[in-house]
Amino acid sequence: MELSQLLRVWRVDAGVKLRRDKAIPQKEVAELMGVSERWYRSLESGDSVSLSSDILGRLSEVLVLGPDERMVLYSRALDGAGLALADEEGAAEEQLALLQLVTAQTQFPAYLTDGCWNILGYNTLMADWFPWVLAPGANLMRWALTDHAAREQMLDWRQHAEIYLAMLRFALATSSHKAPLDKLLQHVLQDAECRRLWAQGPKVIAFRQGHRYRLVLPHVSPEQISVTSQVLLPAYQHGLRCVMLLPQKPVLPSRVVIPAQQNRSSVQ
Repeated sequence: MELSQLLRVWRVDAGVKLRRDKAIPQKEVAELMGVSERWYRSLESGDSVSLSSDILGRLSEVLVLGPDERMVLYSRALDGAGLALADEEGAAEEQLALLQLVTAQTQFPAYLTDGCWNILGYNTLMADWFPWVLAPGANLMRWALTDHAAREQMLDWRQHAEIYLAMLRFALATSSHKAPLDKLLQHVLQDAECRRLWAQGPKVIAFRQGHRYRLVLPHVSPEQISVTSQVLLPAYQHGLRCVMLLPQKPVLPSRVVIPAQQNRSSVQ
């Protein structure tokens, strides 16, 4: 969505957040920001207007924007300035260090993705819990949103799917490399349920920091597994995400059932 469209949607959302029956009027937004109504109308119409960081801050406050929505606002208003960090020299060595960090974890699943959620690396536990990461070209977003196994393994799948789609929307709004993200979106929207969830609204979320999952993984544990995601964002490696799934309690392994005939043989 263009900035002008987002502003109109955010005025409606602000009305809801402030417990009103309708969107905040343009005139009120302008008054609270300390600008003329004509200036704000021009902004919402898509006309070229001057936007300083101070103006953007006041606009964020008036529209009651959350942190993720503010990032989208700044990215659209400033053409991504301040969000896209150029890789420094030695980026390959730094990425290798991240891979080593991920694979060294032995207490919980961990993985590394790029800005399009392609799996770049994972540790043994991640492969044990989610064997799909072993496939060539494995992609977290494709699996979570379109693979039926994900809908069985993640309880409350629709709630998680809404968040994943909001993350994809955020990436599309802020990334300067939209072609692979557009391709990913088109793949996801081939699924009817994902199309329905995508059409619900322009919600944006940057990261799933601290989100909890309840997982059903019979091949890992006979009990339901609850984990919390921790997202690490490496400096000067824009787009990379190092994610760790921290279990809330020790995971009890599934029992190995020994066939009766094999059991008798071992006793003899």
